[in-house]
Amino acid sequence: MSSFMQQVINGLSLGSIYALIALGYTMVYGIIKLINFAHGEIFMIGAFVGYATIQFLNVGLIPALLVAMTASALLGVIIERVAYRPLRKSSRITALITAIGVSYLIQNGMIQWVGPNVRSFPQVLTNTRYDLGFFSISRIQLIIFGTSIILMIALQLIVHQTKMGKAMRAVSMDPEAAQLMGINVNHVISFTFMLGSALAGAGGVLVGLFYNTINPTMGFLPGLKAFIAAVLGGIGIIPGAMLGGILIGLTETMVVAYGNSLLRDAVVFVILILILLVRPSGILGKTTKEKV
Repeated sequence: MSSFMQQVINGLSLGSIYALIALGYTMVYGIIKLINFAHGEIFMIGAFVGYATIQFLNVGLIPALLVAMTASALLGVIIERVAYRPLRKSSRITALITAIGVSYLIQNGMIQWVGPNVRSFPQVLTNTRYDLGFFSISRIQLIIFGTSIILMIALQLIVHQTKMGKAMRAVSMDPEAAQLMGINVNHVISFTFMLGSALAGAGGVLVGLFYNTINPTMGFLPGLKAFIAAVLGGIGIIPGAMLGGILIGLTETMVVAYGNSLLRDAVVFVILILILLVRPSGILGKTTKEKV
């Protein structure tokens, strides 16, 4: 029982990070029906910006987190403006190919700029472990939980309690009608990219803190798993991305603990195949057009 509870805590830590990344996928899809495969690279950029901020400016975790989120948000807006906006009226396959191209452009650009080597993420915190009886939890895991919960609550408040959030929901349902009502669709889409990219940047810093290593290719596989999490929960639905991220994190941790660690990635992709065969709309998905 103690071992199982410990794995649950580890799975929740990993799942919280997947959920932060998955939120960017689901928000963008909910607004413009685009699967932004460059989102994993934005996550990677967030990790490197956090690394550079701590390493060279000698600041703490919170300032590094804010700087990484800001830089990632700016990158997300630039990508939307330069790569996706000119193709908005093109076919979905054109936009999808462009997203894959942008992903490889950022990844290889970072390899050329900083080199392919793995770097140790600066440890700005003493990773104290707290024994709670059936399980123990580290200080870093508590920070991951706390940061993820705060950011997810903030996102929900923005989407449901602000004027821009109402505009986002209107554009996700009917962009043409929203534009006729005076909503600037371009601003809403850019804001959506900014918000989702900021969450991915935060996830990158948390991953660096959790695993203590970063590299230019680190965004590829977590990005795919976060996409699977979004599909599992119901892509285009914010609570679905949160649920999917937690479930993928728990599944991956349990496979490593009680199965074969070499199968951890394969099991996640099997989940994608099964969910597409059994329930393509995801766990929380509906047949209606209600999205973000």
